[in-house]
Amino acid sequence: MLEQRINQMFGDSDPSGFGTGWWSGVLSAFFGLLAFGAVVCLHFPQLLSSPDLRPYYPMHLMRLAIQGVIAAAILFGVISAMLRKKKVLALTGMLFALGATLLGGASVPINADLRNGPSIGLDWFLLDMLLMTLIFSPIEVLWPAYREQSVFRSEWLTDIVYFLSTHLPIQITTFLIMLPAIELSSALHLPAVSVVSQLPWVGQFFLAVLVADLAEYFIHRAFHTVPFMWRFHAIHHSSKALDWIAGSRSHIVDDIAVRAFILIPLMLVFPHNMLLAYLFFVNLHATWTHCNFGPTIKWLEPFLIQPRYHHWHHTSQSEAIDKNFAIHFPWIDRIFGTYYLPEGNKWPDTYGLHNEKIPAGFWGQLFYPFTRKKAA
Repeated sequence: MLEQRINQMFGDSDPSGFGTGWWSGVLSAFFGLLAFGAVVCLHFPQLLSSPDLRPYYPMHLMRLAIQGVIAAAILFGVISAMLRKKKVLALTGMLFALGATLLGGASVPINADLRNGPSIGLDWFLLDMLLMTLIFSPIEVLWPAYREQSVFRSEWLTDIVYFLSTHLPIQITTFLIMLPAIELSSALHLPAVSVVSQLPWVGQFFLAVLVADLAEYFIHRAFHTVPFMWRFHAIHHSSKALDWIAGSRSHIVDDIAVRAFILIPLMLVFPHNMLLAYLFFVNLHATWTHCNFGPTIKWLEPFLIQPRYHHWHHTSQSEAIDKNFAIHFPWIDRIFGTYYLPEGNKWPDTYGLHNEKIPAGFWGQLFYPFTRKKAA
């Protein structure tokens, strides 16, 4: 198995706490890969960068960031090499940083006039991976709900592949997600800006999150109760441990259907800037609710979903199966009778599917919903 080989190649039996060189080695490899990928994007911007993002890049800051990432990969690599016996992680990070430098580093010029057209969203993948890692990985390491759970837990590589699968074909998935709402809006001849736009920004945002969560509730519940739909959604529930990257595990059919169902009412009712604000919010909030993050703001629990609440949705324990379908507001589950949250600070003992097996790995799970289910 590829994941086992990677763990054997880069891992060892030495301690992995702070000051052992383990985390500096991980950071060196991570920043080295980011730097190399960013420089490759500078060489092939037409093919690798997202047309929708290009106009918003402050290139002088982006080049400074690339220089900083290269320097960080080398610095952390040197620290790890000095502290740790096994130096594979450190050398990997420094080699990628060296490769990025030899390819021209942050000074690679962009000479061609860029135009709209097919592209691979490598830039979006790198930016989102960097942002999410910097936000969520530290809080999982410092304040975990499950201290015994490793960052490189079982099936971590599978979830990285899922993260890739939703970012690289961003043009295709965005088109498929937006198409139903665009066609419906055109058929109904609805105005571009609705009456909602006259409300204060805070009111618009709250209503957008509420409408999106109600839509999410019903489509999410359907994916649990309709057998054919469940075969797609079971992929998301197959993770036996949760952290921020595990939230990326979702079948492409599930992902597109849910997001399109949510965006239809948002696009029909709310102005474009509110749609962007919600997408930014849901990206952060939904990722956070999957985190291996223990602290809970008790007074906020009845009003806003936090990790403990959503973790109970992912448990394989019978008392919480088919509960907690909302993604933002737990009181929506109270209204429809699907609320479950034990008293105190109790977390699930087990995760994953209840009496159901699906294939391991990305490709097996991709085709699993389309295969005939064997009789018991």
